[in-house]
This record gives sequence, structure tokens and C-alpha cells, in this order.
Amino acid sequence: MILLATLVSATADGAETIAALPLFNLNHAQAPGLDWIGESVSETIRESLSATGLLLLAREERQEAYRRLSLRTGVVLTKASVLKIGDTLDAGTVLYGEFAVDGAAPGTTPGPASNLRVVVHVVDLRKLHEMAVYEQSGPLETLSQMQVKIAWLILGNLRQDSVPTEAEFMRDRPPVRLDAMESYVRGLIASTPERQAKLFSQSVRLDEKFSQPNFQLGRLSFAKKDYRGASVYLARVSRNDSHYFEATYLLGICKYHEGDFDGAVRQFRTVLLEIPLNEVYNNLGAALSRRNDPAAFDQFKKALEGDEADPDYWFNTGYSLWKQGQFAQAADRFRAVLDRSAGDQDATVLLGRCLRMDGPRAGDARSQGLERIKTSFEDSAFRQLQAELRGPGKSK
Repeated sequence: MILLATLVSATADGAETIAALPLFNLNHAQAPGLDWIGESVSETIRESLSATGLLLLAREERQEAYRRLSLRTGVVLTKASVLKIGDTLDAGTVLYGEFAVDGAAPGTTPGPASNLRVVVHVVDLRKLHEMAVYEQSGPLETLSQMQVKIAWLILGNLRQDSVPTEAEFMRDRPPVRLDAMESYVRGLIASTPERQAKLFSQSVRLDEKFSQPNFQLGRLSFAKKDYRGASVYLARVSRNDSHYFEATYLLGICKYHEGDFDGAVRQFRTVLLEIPLNEVYNNLGAALSRRNDPAAFDQFKKALEGDEADPDYWFNTGYSLWKQGQFAQAADRFRAVLDRSAGDQDATVLLGRCLRMDGPRAGDARSQGLERIKTSFEDSAFRQLQAELRGPGKSK
């Protein structure tokens, strides 16, 4: 039997962590080309539940668990293997299942009207008790609707209140074309960034409203420092996408590099309303600083208060003070930078200028635009804290 598995671990405070594993293709021997469907259901459940505030492990963490247990993705897992995966991921609940497509046969490709059947079991690993079984069936072309419906049913099982109606949940996750979904999933499992970009681009061409491949394309362009190209894709990520705030954060960095500091400020402030991370305060401060807005210092200060071990936060507060002519206070910040990063040349130069009371000079390009921004977006710890404060069974 098996497998989709979604692992849910609950802390004593009620925070749940979910990791989705791919469904097993019952037609694998005849039609291994359908294996992507199992990954699709897993990814959609991961995406849909994450967007509701539940904590989900990334695919990379799931893959690491497989590696540690010497398991291949897509193989039939025994119940013993499920228990081992749950233990490896410190899971409390596992969802596992299977799918089959009628008419799948060697050398043939099932049509969009072929019947697809998906079965998912929910088991409490702590009590070794099966909590529920969910089954959906229908034309293959309705895959996206079926997997979202399963996600909604699972959400109702894991939450006790504030669960949206089925109509609301489905409305916020509109149907995706089958071929667009296939291209997206194949992009996720592709082995090279070039292959991923090709498949994600194909997915977007097939269904331009499909948010997830737009995020992935934006992330790939951002990694190549193609900020203009990344901006186009990141701006298309929908509010109901679990990556929305990360996309907004990256979009802010893109606008910063493009010199649109007002736009960067708007993006970072949007993120701060929901996820007040040190790196977001820091980047908001950098954008304000480039506008010569004195409010930049307060944002840099908040980032520093959140992580005094980071030399960049010390540098930015010092740089902001230096620009304001507060040389003694700025010098203390630059000394703190050098205590943490002795080879920091900019901090050394600016410390010297503080000691000489030598402030900014018009036309001095070497001392302009030295603000340091962060590109990482580490929101998992914050989301876990949110979940623990909400307690069990509570929505966002």
C-alpha cells in the first residue's frame, strides 16, 4: 500500500510540523511516467496547508530523510518505513496513500478524461491509530481540484476551529491546467537550474495565473542577480501562495538594486506587517537610508537588537550615525564590527573618519551606498513561534 505521506509533528505547545512525501503510483510498472502525480499531490498539500499557517517541512528536508534512510523517492514504503521516516523527522502524524489512473498501460498515455483515484490515510503515530481515510476520484484533468479538496479535508482534521468553508478554500486556490501542473512538478524534481527554468517557464506559458512557478522563476532569476527579470515573476505571486511574503521580500531587494527605493520600502513594510524578521528591518533601514530618511536608524537598531552577533547590523547602525555626524556613537558601532570581523575594510576606513570627525562629502563615491542588505529569509522559527502561541487547533 502507500504512498503519500505527510508527517505532522506536534510540540508540547501544540505547534505542528508537516512534511509531505509523494504518493505511490500503483501504475508504476506500466506507466512510470505518471509518477509526477504523486509528487504533485504532495506538493499541493504542502503548499495549501502551509498557506493556512501550519508548519511544513521543505522538500529538501524530506529528501534528506530519504537519504539518511537509504530510501528512493517514489518507492512503495512499508508501514515500518513510514514509522522510521516519522521518527527521523520527529513526526507525530503521518498521511500516506496511493493513486491509480484507469487505462494506464505500457506505451500509452492516459487522456485527461481518464479516471484518477487518490486515497490518503491519516495515522496518529504517537497512538498508532488511524484517524481518517480520504478518497477522491474523477477525471485526470481535475487533478488540481482533487488535491486541493484533499488538503481541505486534512485541514479540517488537524484544525478544530476557524477552518474556511470548502468553497472559500477552493476559491482561493483556483484550478490549474493539468499540463501546467505537470511541467511545474517536473521542474521541481529537475536536476539542474537550467532544466528547472525551462519547465517552470513552460508551466507559466500554459497557465499564467499559476502562482508557484512564477515564484520559482523569480527565485532562479534572483539567484543569478537578474533583478529586473526576477521582479516580473515575483510580482505575480498571489497573496494565497505560501511563498507570498518571501516573494515580496525578494521583490523589495530587486527594487532596491534597481534604485527604486520607494518601491523597496513598500515591499519591506508589507512583509513586516506579518513577519517582523531582523533581515526585513535591516533592509527597510537600508532603503530608507538610500532616501536619506533619518528613520533608517530606528530600523537598523531593531535589526541589531534582534541579533547583536551580526556585524552587518552593527555596521549599518554605525553608518547611519556617521551620515548624521554622530561620530562618537558611530565609532563605537564600527569597533563592534571589527570585534566580530577584524578584516572589515569599510568599517576600518569609517572608524578612522569618525575619529577625525570627517563626515560625508558631496561627490565622495567611496563612502556612498555602503548600506548592507540581507538576502536570506529565515521565517521558519518565527512561524513556529506563532504556531506555539496560537496553540493546538487554531488558525492564523
